[in-house]
Amino acid sequence: MDEVIKIVNDIKAGNIKPIYFLMGEEPYYIDKLSDYIEENVLSEDEKGFNQTVMYGRDVSVEDIVSTAKRYPMMAERQVVIVKEAQDLTKTIDKLEAYVENPMLSTVLVFCYKYKTLDKRKKVTKAIAKNGVVYESKKLYENQVGDWIKRVLSGKKYAIEPKAAAMLVEFLGTDLSKINNELEKLQIILPKGSTISPKDIEENIGFSKDFNVFELRKAIGERNQLKAYTIAENFASNPKENPMVVTTSLVFGFFVQLLKYHGLKDKNPKNVAAVLGVNPFFLKEYDLALKNYPMRKVSQIVAALREIDVKSKGVGANALSNADLLKEMLYHIFN
Repeated sequence: MDEVIKIVNDIKAGNIKPIYFLMGEEPYYIDKLSDYIEENVLSEDEKGFNQTVMYGRDVSVEDIVSTAKRYPMMAERQVVIVKEAQDLTKTIDKLEAYVENPMLSTVLVFCYKYKTLDKRKKVTKAIAKNGVVYESKKLYENQVGDWIKRVLSGKKYAIEPKAAAMLVEFLGTDLSKINNELEKLQIILPKGSTISPKDIEENIGFSKDFNVFELRKAIGERNQLKAYTIAENFASNPKENPMVVTTSLVFGFFVQLLKYHGLKDKNPKNVAAVLGVNPFFLKEYDLALKNYPMRKVSQIVAALREIDVKSKGVGANALSNADLLKEMLYHIFN
């Protein structure tokens, strides 16, 4: 995030580079930087003749270079943005000649999502020498809560730890999805508000009592009545609670427990880092660790692999979601 702020501040100060190669597994910051350049480098009057957006699937590297070599019309510079540039992976090395001697009146932006350039290649080194190479790395699950706090703090909001943990639990580490939900909450709640778990439940569509978060908690506590009640609700609402997703999340929980059992250093900070979970949830993991010995966890993981295959329709066409959920809980509790 600090690197993103520096790039934006440099652009604001007029220190604009001829090439920005934005790459990496996390598309959120790639989009944010690309959008910032698209919206702010040129004035509205200049954009009509001097701003071009291209898509990697529709153009060749030669097309991009040809466009980048044009001179701006009645403006100091032109902006050329190549979205979905990862579609050019096989021919990206053809950029080498251009990036070694780029047009200083062109701002060429590549949005190279989910992939990275080999930093040892000549083309990458040339871009880094004459422009900016930014790698947007995927955050670990236990880092996303802090990211949520920082984003909200910058917009004069706060969030309770459980509320942040719930967002991560339900939306994973996809920053774009999380940001979309945060923006919804900011429309509803006045500035200065502290977002609570209740706000998450009421405005983002998570059921307070019947969700995977509560199912995992019930399983960890060995609360069979609650777990089977949630499972029945899931079976009644399969579109809102896909079996594949439920199985995946429960499987992930027990894989984390298996790792926890194998840890020598059970310091909370180390546990949270190794398991990749929000420290808020560690109490649940501590309880589950006591309730499920390592041998039992191994058996559950093996059983869940089979159920996951069945949930995808392999060799179990006759089994309903309700039957699969019951089978899953039977293997866990017995």
